[in-house]
Amino acid sequence: MVMEVLSAADRQKIDGSDDALFYAEPRFVQHLDAAFRARLTEIYRDRIPQRAVVLDLMGSWVSHLPEDGEYAEVIGHGLNERELQANPRFSRYWVQNLNTNQQLPLDDASVDAALVVAGWQYLQQPEAIAADLLRVVRPGGVLIVAFSNRMFSQKAPRIWLEGTDRDRLAGVARVLIAQGWPRPELLAEATRHPGPLGWVGGNGDPFFAVIATRP
Repeated sequence: MVMEVLSAADRQKIDGSDDALFYAEPRFVQHLDAAFRARLTEIYRDRIPQRAVVLDLMGSWVSHLPEDGEYAEVIGHGLNERELQANPRFSRYWVQNLNTNQQLPLDDASVDAALVVAGWQYLQQPEAIAADLLRVVRPGGVLIVAFSNRMFSQKAPRIWLEGTDRDRLAGVARVLIAQGWPRPELLAEATRHPGPLGWVGGNGDPFFAVIATRP
């Protein structure tokens, strides 16, 4: 049973057209800077065991997993098939719009780690996704939701668009807890700019993550 947390107004977007149209053309670019990506890879190295079955939900052409990481399988999901095809880490993948269908085509307790990077901010039904992730992640497995302050604002639901960074962290945690995930760990960290600005203390993309373990 899905426990709703967001209101109807929270789920509204500026651009209410089919998300598949927005993502029809591939974007072979990095949406987050090098400092953010390095921190994310460090967390993956620490939190995902070797030989794990990994689900990269709302993924693209790069997964940010450690290059030397050895995994039993890396399953990809996204909205642009050309991006998914270009990801060398994927053992297999599928295309699905999670705002119209929240049922993941995966067996119960079939993955050890589920990852969502810079994607949660586009979910209009995050409660249903959180509930189904609880179904597919094995007991003791981990869910890592990571994001910064960047977004395609026209595709972000109102709750994300109008909230602060702290609001967003707390909001993800609230949705997870309501679906049965135990109280998650929240990370909010500054990063150093990866270029010359970093030499004089310039900040990179801020790093936020919500990490939960399947009971």
